[in-house]
This record gives sequence, C-alpha cells and structure tokens, in this order.
Amino acid sequence: MYDVYRNHKCDLLVLSNGSAIPVSYSGNKWRKSRKRILKVSDEIRSAVQRQGYYVRSLRAIKQGMV
Repeated sequence: MYDVYRNHKCDLLVLSNGSAIPVSYSGNKWRKSRKRILKVSDEIRSAVQRQGYYVRSLRAIKQGMV
C-alpha cells in the first residue's frame, strides 16, 4: 500500500505505507490523502522502490487541460 500527500502548490508525493517524508521535502506542508491506495503505476512503483518516494507537480497537468 502507499501513502499519498499533496501540498498547496499541487505537488504529489507518494511513499510506501508508513514511511517518513524525505528531509528534502519536509519543509513543505503536506496533507495526507484519506484514501487507501493499493495500486499505482509501474513508473511510481519503481521510483518508490528505487529512491523511497515519488514526486510530481500536478500544475503542468492542470494547465494542459484548460
């Protein structure tokens, strides 16, 4: 399972369940999603296994939709 966090800048942070927020991202105010995430994409899963977390900015996605 995975924990998903968002901040006020619409950034997404994915961690394995029970992991601490990395020091490089601890200065931001992250809000934990209340939903339980069981499955993620292969890209996210490999990034979490490799470096312990996955970060993506959602702003670029939202701007492309407008």
